[in-house]
Amino acid sequence: MKKIFILFTVAVLAAGCNKHFEGTDYGKLNGYWEIEKVIMPDGSKKEYGINPTIDYLEVKGTAGFRKKAMPQLDGTYRANDFSENFTIGKEQDKTVLHYNTQYAKWDEELLELTDKELVVRNQHNIEYHYKKPEPFTLK
Repeated sequence: MKKIFILFTVAVLAAGCNKHFEGTDYGKLNGYWEIEKVIMPDGSKKEYGINPTIDYLEVKGTAGFRKKAMPQLDGTYRANDFSENFTIGKEQDKTVLHYNTQYAKWDEELLELTDKELVVRNQHNIEYHYKKPEPFTLK
């Protein structure tokens, strides 16, 4: 019985440890983000080395967009014309990015957001870990 109580207490504490993000934190989403790894629901991981494309995010208030960009040899990035619009909302004490394109709608829960790290989880329980990219040049 004591083991059940301990497990229940740990589960309740873990559920209450959701990160809280404020509107002032959302500006940290702005800029270029490179996928570092993906963690699947079964715990398996896929590590990424060099990425041919990275994501560019821009947020104003609680609305923004994401575009794919390609690093260039001179250290700049070239983005395509297609963007995925999103809004940021709160749901059950979670911060959620609501994406809406002409092709699909989906959500990603914001798990971690710092100046150098971004982690989101989609509705399929897949976690995407991003980092700020290092500029690449041949100069």
